[in-house]
Amino acid sequence: MALVELLLRQARVRPHQAAIFHGTQPHATHVQWAARSAGLARRLTAEGLVPGDRVLLFMTNHPRYLEALWGAWWAGLVVVPVNAKLHPREVEWIIANSGATVGMVTADVAPSALAGLARQIDVASAEADTWFAPVPDPFAVPVVERCPDDVAWLFYTSGTTGRPKGVMLTHRNLMTMGLTYFVDVDSIAPTDVMVYAAPMSHGAGLYAIPHLMAGARHVVPASGGVEPPELFELGWALGPLSTFAAPTIVKRLVDHAEAQGLSPADAARAFKTIVYGGAPMYLADIQRAHRVMGSRFVQIYGQGETPMVGTALSRAQLADAAHPRYVQRMASVGVAQTPVQLRVTDAVGNDLPLGEVGEVVVKGDSVMAGYWRNPEATAAAVRDGWLFTGDVGCLDADGFLTLKDRSKDLIISGGSNIYPREVEEVLLTAPGVAEVAVVGQPDAEWGEVVVAFVVAQPGVALFTPELDAHCLAQMARFKRPKHYRLVDALPKNNYGKVLKTELRAWLALPGA
Repeated sequence: MALVELLLRQARVRPHQAAIFHGTQPHATHVQWAARSAGLARRLTAEGLVPGDRVLLFMTNHPRYLEALWGAWWAGLVVVPVNAKLHPREVEWIIANSGATVGMVTADVAPSALAGLARQIDVASAEADTWFAPVPDPFAVPVVERCPDDVAWLFYTSGTTGRPKGVMLTHRNLMTMGLTYFVDVDSIAPTDVMVYAAPMSHGAGLYAIPHLMAGARHVVPASGGVEPPELFELGWALGPLSTFAAPTIVKRLVDHAEAQGLSPADAARAFKTIVYGGAPMYLADIQRAHRVMGSRFVQIYGQGETPMVGTALSRAQLADAAHPRYVQRMASVGVAQTPVQLRVTDAVGNDLPLGEVGEVVVKGDSVMAGYWRNPEATAAAVRDGWLFTGDVGCLDADGFLTLKDRSKDLIISGGSNIYPREVEEVLLTAPGVAEVAVVGQPDAEWGEVVVAFVVAQPGVALFTPELDAHCLAQMARFKRPKHYRLVDALPKNNYGKVLKTELRAWLALPGA
C-alpha cells in the first residue's frame, strides 16, 4: 500500500478534524491537507515529473512540509529531504547526485537559486499558493500506484569517505517503521499531538507517518525549532505533546523545567511522550530528566539505513527502578524492536558471546533497499540481508544492547552526524595547512564536539579565526570544529596512519 492511502483514509474518517497546526493556529484539516497535496501532485505531474523522479525538500520546519511529502508521494515521486543546516554547496552536490529537478525550499536556508534545479519554490511565497492550490475533490485525483519496494524517501547521510550516500527507503520500509511505533514505542490516539521541533528532514519528520496512521494532530512551532518555553506553552494549550528529540534537545527541555521550578505534574501537562535518539544519552542526564520531568521518555536506536527501527528502551523499562539491573538498562539502548533481528558480530560476521563487544548488525523489513547509485557501498553495508551498522556494542542475557563506540569514527554532535574526513578535506584546502586530523571530544551539552588538530606548512603561521572562516565558507556551520589545536606533528604508526586514539587520549587529559 502506498503511503498516500494513509492520508486519504483520514480524509474520509476525520475530514474536518484539525490535522496540521502552525503554533496554536489551525493550518489544515485532514481533507484540506489531502486537497492541497492532491493539488501539488497535479502540478508536479504537469511540470513533467514522472513516477520515480526526485523532489528536493530543503526547508526549515514548516506546515507545508507535510503537504509536500504527501503531494510528492501522491504523484509517485521520491522525496529527498535535506538537512536545513547544510551549506548550499553541499545541497547542490545532493541535487546533482539525486537528479532532483524540483525543489521545495524556505528562503532562510535557500535565499538564492540552487544549481541543478529547474524549479525552486519557496513554500512561504505567493507562488507556492498556486503549487499547493487545493483541488475541489481530492478523492477524484488518482493516486499513482507504487509497489511496496519502490523508493519513497531518499535520505543523504555522510559516508566514511566524506561523500554523502543516498539511503533508499521504500514504502515498505516506512510502513514498517510506522506500524512498529505502536508496538515498541508508544500508543497514539486521535487526540494526541505530534510536535515537530527537531528537523523534519530526519527522524521527527518520519514520525508523521504513525501519527497520521492514528489520525492524530501535527504541530509545527511558530519558531520552527526548539524553544523550550514555546514548547511547554504549546503543550499546555493544545494538549500534551509527543515529540522526537536528540539528547541535546532533551537537556534543554529539562534545563528549562528545572529553572522555572516546574514539577513532574507540570511537565506531564505539556508532554505525553519524548522519544530520544540520534545519540546515546549520558546516564546522569536521563536520570535527571526522569527526576525533573517524570516518566515520559522512550529511547530508540536506529540509523538512516534502518529508520527509527533498531532497538527501543520503553517507558516501563526506564521507570522500573526495582529491577536489579536498572542502572545498566538505563545506560543501554534497549531491546530489538519487533520487526528486526539484531546480533553482535566479530570482524567476519560471526556471532559473539553475550557481553563481548562487536559490530551491531540488523535484519528486517525496515532495512534500506541500498545506497542510491552506489552498489559498492551497498554490498559493503548489507550482506545476506544483514545491515552492518558500523556501531560497536554488546548484548546482555536479557537482550539489552549497550553501545560502546563508533567503528567509523563518526562524531555525533547535537544529534547530527559529522564524519571527520569531510571536515579534514575542507581544512586541507586552507592556505598554509600541511596536515589535519579531526576527532570528537565528549561534551556534556552536545554529546560530542569537533576538534581539529592542524599542522602548518613550514614557515607558515596559522590562526584559528582564519581556519574557522575557511570552514564556514565551505561547509555547514554545525560541522566546523569547535576547537582547533595547532600542533607540530600528528602521531602516526609505522605505516603512516594517524593514531586518532592518541589524539583522543590527549584530549582526555586534565587541562587539555
